[in-house]
Amino acid sequence: MTDRLRQTRTAAVHASRLEPLSWAGTRRTLLMAILVGIFLSFVEAFDSGRVALLPRTAFMVAVGMIGATLGMLSFRVAGLFPISRRGLVVHTLVSGTLMTPLMGLLVWGSVWLVSGGLAYVHQLPQYLLITWIMCLAMSGFAIFLSYRRQAAATPTPAPVKFLERLPLKLRGAEIWAVEAQDHYLRLHTSKGQDLILMRLADAVAELQGIEGAQVHRSWWVARDAVADARRGDGRATLKLKDGSDVPVSRTYAKLIREAGWI
Repeated sequence: MTDRLRQTRTAAVHASRLEPLSWAGTRRTLLMAILVGIFLSFVEAFDSGRVALLPRTAFMVAVGMIGATLGMLSFRVAGLFPISRRGLVVHTLVSGTLMTPLMGLLVWGSVWLVSGGLAYVHQLPQYLLITWIMCLAMSGFAIFLSYRRQAAATPTPAPVKFLERLPLKLRGAEIWAVEAQDHYLRLHTSKGQDLILMRLADAVAELQGIEGAQVHRSWWVARDAVADARRGDGRATLKLKDGSDVPVSRTYAKLIREAGWI
């Protein structure tokens, strides 16, 4: 049981954090920045046509690399804000906004350098607005690809073996609890109750894949089935969605408290 609770808590922690940056992802981002820099040089962006091709291309590639680096950093920083976990759109807004001030100044300064001082201070807000829109577009594209890679890399969870043992009338139900009664198990589910012939220890092993824990020598409970928890006289009791009261024995009470159940 200790291992199962620790695995559940560890998984919950990692689910709230972004996966670490990989060298492959960084390499792809920088390669894209190089291609963007070459394209900007080709179209003579920022009125850079007066500069020779090779130095112009080197300059644009450098700007693209700096922008890519800022983008990766802002992407990671944005992930630290709880609001960014509300979805792709919000994460994009936070990430793009974070990198806009520095990137906007870089773009404005680039125009000043390559155009011989033709960029004026009063034009800075306009450059910031254009840069913000570009940063949002690039951040959204990068985050979308990142989420797709994470989703593709996430293994499909194995089916819960115990579900195959449910009687026909309970098929498709949510399992709320399993209670040992002599040689039988009473199943508490969203579709009612029934008995099956099985040992609790074997059932607990086959219930892996459902967040839950054994809380008593006669009870296994699903985390989502707990409607209320009470403590008194040194004992704890869990109330299930079907109204059943489940005792928590002292053997399991500490682990249940550490997992945040009570």
